[in-house]
Amino acid sequence: MDQNQNVTEALPSLENASPRELAEAIAEVLDSKKGRDIKVLCVEGKTEIADYFVLCTGNTGTQIKALADETEYRIGLRGVNPYQVEGRDNNTWLLVDYSNVIVHIFNREAREFYNLDKLYGD
Repeated sequence: MDQNQNVTEALPSLENASPRELAEAIAEVLDSKKGRDIKVLCVEGKTEIADYFVLCTGNTGTQIKALADETEYRIGLRGVNPYQVEGRDNNTWLLVDYSNVIVHIFNREAREFYNLDKLYGD
């Protein structure tokens, strides 16, 4: 039995998950890949584009891409694929759009500049 099969058997599908459940699953993936300062923000009522933002900081452009790739791969194994990924050619900010949940993976400088934590935080 291959390792991917074990992963999909061990984890339940996210196809009918609530936006919060999806956001929390994404945060777990980012944490497992050593993403830093991970936050799940409820932005429902603050913006029409999503119900949740998941924010994460990567140390380097390579790590930012690896965090996004791992999120896309592992959440895909659970039945949910992103609608769009933006910034693959960028080393400062990558966005993975799951419709009701948008994942923002920044380097430290971009995260401080855009300051979504403060803009959309509680």
